[in-house]
Amino acid sequence: MPVLLERCVALLTPALTRQHPDGSGAVLVDATLGAGGHAERFLSELPGLRLIGLDRDPTALDIAADRLAPFADRLTLVRTRYDGIADALAESGYAATGSIDGVLFDLGVSSMQLDRSERGFSYAQDAPLDMRMDPEAPLTAADILNTYDQAALTDILRRYGEERFASRIAAQVVRRRAHTPFTSTGELVSLLYQAIPAPARRTGGHPAKRTFQALRVAVNGELDSLRAALPAALDALDVAGRIVVMAYQSLEDRIVKGVFAEATASRTPPGLPVELPGHAPQFRSLTHGAERADAAEIERNSRSAAVRLRALQRVEQRSARRGDR
Repeated sequence: MPVLLERCVALLTPALTRQHPDGSGAVLVDATLGAGGHAERFLSELPGLRLIGLDRDPTALDIAADRLAPFADRLTLVRTRYDGIADALAESGYAATGSIDGVLFDLGVSSMQLDRSERGFSYAQDAPLDMRMDPEAPLTAADILNTYDQAALTDILRRYGEERFASRIAAQVVRRRAHTPFTSTGELVSLLYQAIPAPARRTGGHPAKRTFQALRVAVNGELDSLRAALPAALDALDVAGRIVVMAYQSLEDRIVKGVFAEATASRTPPGLPVELPGHAPQFRSLTHGAERADAAEIERNSRSAAVRLRALQRVEQRSARRGDR
């Protein structure tokens, strides 16, 4: 079940029901298409909508293509990371600036990827240490564990997993791989149970959670991709266009919060008593901080327990209008 589906529909629909002066309908970019759950709802309810779905995972695109086959005439699928949004728009016949009405990001690993044990994303099942969202990408989690030096491993675990036992884990990884390289998630989980002190294992969730997050983020370059993708998505929005971003861990949400704060800030120099023409904020926030799932939503979909949703609407009037369609 898609996370916060009703809230996403409520936030994005006002921007997706308008008709433009050139007679064209609205365009939504689903930058993290996955299995197409959110996309299916929007295409079903909005018959004039065109949707551009992005995903780096070819399996996800195949699944989404089958699911969304009834809407094929209004659907464009592009295999790319979400920081390739500008190129994806160009490939689909849209300008990278001011041509889109809505953008949706549902960040992190998808339920579909977690459920496929052979992908190695889950610490609950023994599988190859892969963790690539794009199975053709060169770097795997096993590569990191077996070749990065202790300092680099510590940095990854601390920076991307906020793991307080990063140095202990890295040291044990280096000692173990000296005689037996890592090949499976089960081997890593076993080591983590040994490396993390027993009192710490009893609080804060599964002891492998932070290490698996860190490796996945490093393998897929998720945070760097997000830093590049958000400004590109904001640039793509037309006036009154809206963006919704759902993050599932604090590192992602900090990036979203920072980019959104800058987008909603006044550009009038500090100290002036009035807003200068052309210096008003480019966007306004549609949420009060980060919204969280309520108890009913979490009961329906346990993945929503960690979600933080933020949304903006473009309010700045542009001199340049919509791009060629």
